[in-house]
Amino acid sequence: MNKLKYIFTSMIAAFALTGCDSLDIENLNSYDANLVWADEQLASAYVTNLYAEVFPNWSSAQDNDSEQKIGMPFYEGVINKTGDGYKKWDYAKIRLINEAILELEAGSLLEGTKNQLLGESYFMRAYIYSQMIFYHGGIPYIKVPQDKDVDDLYVKRNSTAECFQFLVEDLNKAISLLPARQKGSSYGRIDRCFALSYKAKVLLYKASPQFNPGNMYDNAFWKEAYTAAKEAYEFCVHNGGALSADYQSIWMEENGPEVIFAVVNENPNKMATGWEPSIRPGSVSRGSASGPPTWNFVRDVPMLDGKHYNDPTSKYYVATENEFMQKYWQNRDPRLISSIVYNGVEYPVAGKPSGYRQYTALGIADEDDCYGINPAAGQNAANNDKYSGFFILKGSDLSLTQDKTQASGVDFVLMRLAEVMLIYAEAANENGQPDVAISMLKQLRERAGIEAGADGLYGLKVGNRAEIRQAVLDERNIELCFEGHRFMDMRRTRNMMKLDKLEKFGVEAIAINADGTDMSMEQARTLAAKNELKPENFRYVKHQVPLTPSAEKQFVIKESFYFFPIKEANILENPNLEQNNTWDGTFNPTLE
Repeated sequence: MNKLKYIFTSMIAAFALTGCDSLDIENLNSYDANLVWADEQLASAYVTNLYAEVFPNWSSAQDNDSEQKIGMPFYEGVINKTGDGYKKWDYAKIRLINEAILELEAGSLLEGTKNQLLGESYFMRAYIYSQMIFYHGGIPYIKVPQDKDVDDLYVKRNSTAECFQFLVEDLNKAISLLPARQKGSSYGRIDRCFALSYKAKVLLYKASPQFNPGNMYDNAFWKEAYTAAKEAYEFCVHNGGALSADYQSIWMEENGPEVIFAVVNENPNKMATGWEPSIRPGSVSRGSASGPPTWNFVRDVPMLDGKHYNDPTSKYYVATENEFMQKYWQNRDPRLISSIVYNGVEYPVAGKPSGYRQYTALGIADEDDCYGINPAAGQNAANNDKYSGFFILKGSDLSLTQDKTQASGVDFVLMRLAEVMLIYAEAANENGQPDVAISMLKQLRERAGIEAGADGLYGLKVGNRAEIRQAVLDERNIELCFEGHRFMDMRRTRNMMKLDKLEKFGVEAIAINADGTDMSMEQARTLAAKNELKPENFRYVKHQVPLTPSAEKQFVIKESFYFFPIKEANILENPNLEQNNTWDGTFNPTLE
């Protein structure tokens, strides 16, 4: 089986034998099942094609629904019962997967191929259903391919407890069938390591405050979450899993030791969904950046000793936010510097001379990169509603010149060992195993390059169960930043309301002289052209993003968002569907 890619000329050619142009939802019933499921290559092609339907790829929009990145997705009325926002109802994909499971179980393929494809299919069914359950609570957990002309489609929602039971059953089937690790040419296919790790994640949700609001931390589900997380972590490590030596190299080293599962992107077969051109400064990309980091996030990442800047016990203590803003890049958690591009930093991007520095200051930076309102610039910034003075560095392939940014082949790491360790830490803490939780956190901070400190705790505040719980959540925010976890983490832990009334900010850079006065724009441009202005040659001013007076400027988060509503159109099509009780319905989406 060749290395996994999601556009296969060989697959298309194979299906041409059956009279199909390609295999997708629209022509699902037009292919010859007798040919496909009796042929190893065709059956493999069908299941391989499901990967692109099931797994997400890079997206510059991920995490703009939290404080990490610019964006105002939540305002009054944006989430409702009629719109498409924050709805997951992927039964077209489920039908494709159920078709594969039905045919593979009844088919006559060789045992090795059959087990691999069945294991992948069971996993993908659990994956799609889990995403729906995390959004809505219990949903109809359909296990056979339904036919609108034959089957009774008026199915009811399974209880949330039943759904978690079915998820675990499907994942256990996958675990029993899949190889321990996919290697070599099979890299990018689902294996037992991924299935065990994702099972631990599912059970973490099951035990979570989101699903158990009346008994958030002492319910019986935490024990099975801990057992699953321990098994997943130990299994992955036993089979070669390890933290990458360098945080920044995780995304640049294909099939590195930390990767649990990656969506494989390899030009020219598939590009990285626009990640590279959407995160770079516009002057070295193919357009303006989308979803830059916020000052909120930059400010809250700890210092080099692992403590926050305003913690009096930190060796890098700074008393006020404004004072801190003037030197925010100094003595920081190295993961911040590995994850963001900021004004005046050396930016070794291909196509630029050695020592090139990236500027964001209005009147100094390229018009595609600038942010701010400095009147001395004599111009207006065009991107003040969507820029912040920062850009994303994480996952960026700086070896690509500007004209090659849309041909990026960086794999999207959907799950990595660091996440498994954080799942293990969270479950261990709630099961009376604080030492395990602290060990996981310390390993991540040690890899990051944070100073151990005299107590060897890397700046962690972990004196009791509640402090460890918060430390795990905070560590997820830093370690997994811009990877699409933050908002769901806040929902899962029932901390989502902390985002209510959230305002986001960026930071403008204004060049200054040695005495602190503003530098003339002419001199600043001259020095910047020679890459001689460093971050400390600027003063910094905080601005709200977006700046347009009429734009939405605050998050509006409601308790009902812990479980999003079923779309009204789906209920009208199937009167047996109940709406969630937090949206004027009768269905209880929790486990209580």
